[in-house]
Amino acid sequence: MTYLDHAATTPLRAEAREAWLKASVEVGNASALHGAGRRARAIVEEARERLAAALGAHPTEVIWTSGGTEADNLAIKGHYWQRRGDDAARTRIVTTAIEHHAGLDPVRWLASHEGATAVELPVDAVGTLDIAALRDELAAHRDDVAVISAMWANNEVGTLQPLADVVALVADAGVPVHSDAVQAVGHVPVDFAASGLTSLALSAHKVGGPVGIGALLLARGARLTPLTHGGGQERSVRSGTLDPAGAIAAAVAVEAAVADLDTEHARLTALRDGLIARLRTEVPMAVVSGPEDGTRALPGIVHLVVPGAPGEALLYVLDSHGIEVSNGSACVAGVVQASHVLEAMGRSHEDASATLRISMGHTTTTDDLDALMAVLPDAVQRALRVRQR
Repeated sequence: MTYLDHAATTPLRAEAREAWLKASVEVGNASALHGAGRRARAIVEEARERLAAALGAHPTEVIWTSGGTEADNLAIKGHYWQRRGDDAARTRIVTTAIEHHAGLDPVRWLASHEGATAVELPVDAVGTLDIAALRDELAAHRDDVAVISAMWANNEVGTLQPLADVVALVADAGVPVHSDAVQAVGHVPVDFAASGLTSLALSAHKVGGPVGIGALLLARGARLTPLTHGGGQERSVRSGTLDPAGAIAAAVAVEAAVADLDTEHARLTALRDGLIARLRTEVPMAVVSGPEDGTRALPGIVHLVVPGAPGEALLYVLDSHGIEVSNGSACVAGVVQASHVLEAMGRSHEDASATLRISMGHTTTTDDLDALMAVLPDAVQRALRVRQR
């Protein structure tokens, strides 16, 4: 099998597995006061400190969650409810049209259930937020905005967003800015303190940690209305029994990814550039989505539109040859759908249904890409024949 779907999840790192196994034999609830509880708490707090250090945050800003989806929901809903509770006029939530569904769907849910006004800002042809549109929105409705949510890097096409510009626009307005950084952490430099963000979501399994653990970085002094109520763990923002083994494995994975970031970024960029060059020669009808400038995109994602080739047919043929890729986000209940990201970038519904995402990670080699290219040209031709029928 050739695994090229690292943006969906990436293999567990050896050091993260070792950390998890070592911590998993410890017994104790981290909220208990006896010796076992204190030992469990020590593991959690060590993990908190290590994760914070790797991402330019203070340990008190790390709130453990079950992953990126929970972190996004907690931030977006929590900021909205808190801000609207302070000022009933603050009903607008500003986001982008290309957010992961973990960020987009909470906004739409608040609009349909909680009286919010959802503003989905446009992007350009490569998926970059239209800053002028945000500026216009703030000029017209600055006093009505409850929260702004913009992802750090797009999960389908890899586009990096101009978050510094977003933060600068609201610096004097006190509007919290949240970012889904699930794809960015461990792949591009992420410094929470320097970013000026109010909150940031991350997920361990995207960087070689275990599934089921993530974090919300929440700036000191920022307030959130919690989604769940119970024991008051995690600054009384996220109640629930903590997972010491998951936390330390997550911290170790992020730490390792950040430590290798420069080397790995250069390696994956070279693989990406080489793959794009081969695609232009061997699959000339494929169109690369997103920026080709490496400074504006994640290093490990190559997203393609193959006009006239149904995405589901492409996946089926490639999978039958042991090549594991995706059409885009893996988080839509396993259903192949037209990409809302591509449609927001101006592509037709038909093109947005004829996509392929090749995503690389810490285990990807040139052999993997050779295996892909040995199959892809024929897979494209077979998928085109499916449409012609």
